Amino acid sequence: MNRMDLENRVVVVTGGARGIGLAVARRCLASGATVDLWDRDAAAITALLRAQDGARGLTGRVVDVTDLAAVERAADDTRAQHGRIDVLVNNAGFAGSTVPLERYDPEEWRRIVEVNLIGVFHCCRAVVGDMKAHGYGRVVNVASLAGKEGTPNASAYSAAKAGVIALTKSLGKELARTGVLVNCIAPAAVDTEILAQMSDQHVATMIAKSPMQRLGRVEEVAALVAWLASAECSFNTGAVFDLSGGRATY
Repeated sequence: MNRMDLENRVVVVTGGARGIGLAVARRCLASGATVDLWDRDAAAITALLRAQDGARGLTGRVVDVTDLAAVERAADDTRAQHGRIDVLVNNAGFAGSTVPLERYDPEEWRRIVEVNLIGVFHCCRAVVGDMKAHGYGRVVNVASLAGKEGTPNASAYSAAKAGVIALTKSLGKELARTGVLVNCIAPAAVDTEILAQMSDQHVATMIAKSPMQRLGRVEEVAALVAWLASAECSFNTGAVFDLSGGRATY
C-alpha cells in the first residue's frame, strides 16, 4: 500500500461507520490523518471508538446528513475538537429499492434523494466556507456509475448521484482559485452492505456488465479517495473518476 501524506490533516468521512466510508477512514488514518466519522448509527460509532480507544486519531459523532442543523452542529463540534476540517469525504448513501419508476413509493424516492444529494449539499455548505478562509481544502464526493449511465429500476438513486456529479462540477468551478478542490468518484457495484438493499437479480446484472466480471473492493475505492484527499491532487477539480472494472464508457 502506498502511503499518502495526510499528516496533520483533519478528515471528515460521512457514512463512515461501515463499508466504503470505514475503508476510507482506515486508509486516511494509516496515512497520518485525524479522522472524524459522521454517521447516523450511534451504536456503530460507539463500537468503533471503543475499539480504537482514541489511540490512532479516530473520533466520531452521530449525524443525519439530511438534517442541516445537525450537520452544522457536527461541523462546529469537529472544528472545536480538532481546530479545522481539511478534507470532507461525502460518502453517506442509501440505495433503496430496485423497482420500476411507476411502482416507486414516493416517500422512499424522496428519501433516497435527500440522503444521497441533499446530504452532500448540507455537508459541503457547512465546511467549505472555513476551508476557503484557511486557503486549503479537499472535498471528495462519492457518486456512482448510476449517475452517469442511469441504472434501470434505480431511478431515484441514479437521479441523486447524477445530481452529485453536477454539484461537484459546479462547486469545483466556484472554488477553483481558493485552494479548495472538489472532485467525485463514480464506482460501479462495490461489495458492501448496501447491496443487501438491492435484489439479487439487480446485483447479478451489475456484475455481468463489468468486463472484469466482479464487484469492486472497498480498499480499491479508499485508495483513490486517499489520493484525491491529499495535496498531491493539485490540478484536478470538478472532475469525475471512474472505478468500474472497465464498465464505464465515458
